[in-house]
Amino acid sequence: MFKKILIANRGEIALRIIRTCKEMGIKSVAVYSTADAESLHVKFADEAVCIGPSQSMHSYLKPSNIIAAAEITNADAIHPGYGFLSENSKFSKMCSEHDIKFIGASSDMISKMGDKASAKSTMKKAGVPTIPGSDGIIKNLNSAKIIAKKIGYPVMLKASSGGGGRGMRAVIDSFGLEKAWESAKQESKAAFGDDSMYMEKFIEEPRHIEIQIVGDRFGKACHLSERDCSIQRRHQKLTEETPSPFMTESLREKMGKAAVKAAEFIKYEGAGTIEFLVDKSRNFYFMEMNTRIQVEHPVTEQVIDFDLIREQISVAAGIPITGKNYYPKLHSIECRINAEDPFSDFRPSPGEITNLHVPGGHGVRLDTHVYSGYTIPPFYDSMIAKLITTAQSREEAINKMKRALDEFVIEGIKTTIPFHRKLMDDPKYISGEYTTKFMESFKM
Repeated sequence: MFKKILIANRGEIALRIIRTCKEMGIKSVAVYSTADAESLHVKFADEAVCIGPSQSMHSYLKPSNIIAAAEITNADAIHPGYGFLSENSKFSKMCSEHDIKFIGASSDMISKMGDKASAKSTMKKAGVPTIPGSDGIIKNLNSAKIIAKKIGYPVMLKASSGGGGRGMRAVIDSFGLEKAWESAKQESKAAFGDDSMYMEKFIEEPRHIEIQIVGDRFGKACHLSERDCSIQRRHQKLTEETPSPFMTESLREKMGKAAVKAAEFIKYEGAGTIEFLVDKSRNFYFMEMNTRIQVEHPVTEQVIDFDLIREQISVAAGIPITGKNYYPKLHSIECRINAEDPFSDFRPSPGEITNLHVPGGHGVRLDTHVYSGYTIPPFYDSMIAKLITTAQSREEAINKMKRALDEFVIEGIKTTIPFHRKLMDDPKYISGEYTTKFMESFKM
């Protein structure tokens, strides 16, 4: 087992990893930018190293600084959390070259699954259902026209190196293809330095349902059931829950088998997520694979009583998994609390938290790094907390979430607490009859 783990991240996920390290008797090293000097992850780690100024590119996204921090503190492993360098194949390789264990996917695996066109091709070979579309990268606009005609409109253009909705365009008919092609390529080039595109059939009334998997170095994989992530705004998840209200036992069995099949086919090591789009007829299609821990992992932990960070660390240390598949015993919902104003088009709201009262009680979990007097910097993602409620049924979990949101007080900044509170009263949400298009008709 590792003696000391450096956490190459910040905020709530860094604190989350530090807690498991302490429970496992492993020393932890926090890294931080000058803007994060007062963050709780810095205060609670055994050691802390400043790795640069506020801007991510000079701190959390600078591999050489992080490797140097690991070497001067004698850390024998690095946990990247999510975001930043968690799916950076070059960073994974650098860790290996410096004899530091990267607690995540190998460089080759990240490269293979990080490129969406390559990942789709791999899943086809594995026999996992994929969305009809182009075979890899589209060469030019003329090729795009031919492919779109072949698979039939509407279609979805996607950036091969994309994420977070950038470089994605829905195209309803042939008249809109050229404009969508040019704008998607420009956006992808600006965001990822890569303007290569691929195309898929546009799935109408889709659900975004993902399967959590874990694989070990011995070629064995298992699944930990599903999470429904369909409540999204601009392709960014707002809430997640498990089990999905759309799921049937038969569908769960099929999707779980497909996810395990995919993981074992590519000999995946570590925790990962196979993401699917599910249409209104409950046909499911591989969308992408995330080779890291997910923001929404707590809902899975809550319904099966399982520490996914502990499992990540154990697998990275060479401990085999049991191979057992897990199924939800309870119902859990997560609300992402962002420092944003939901009444002003979710405009970011950094600044000092002047007063904070957090909810508690049975079945309430809060993952956060903020406190009263803490100043939220403007340089990073706006998520400041994750509120999770767990109960025997979905109805009870929703009612518990309403109560917890009512108790949650954050003053000095604007947050998305009012949005989530209204969401919990929405008839369509309560019924579970929502799709990824839900937010298009939701009004604050």
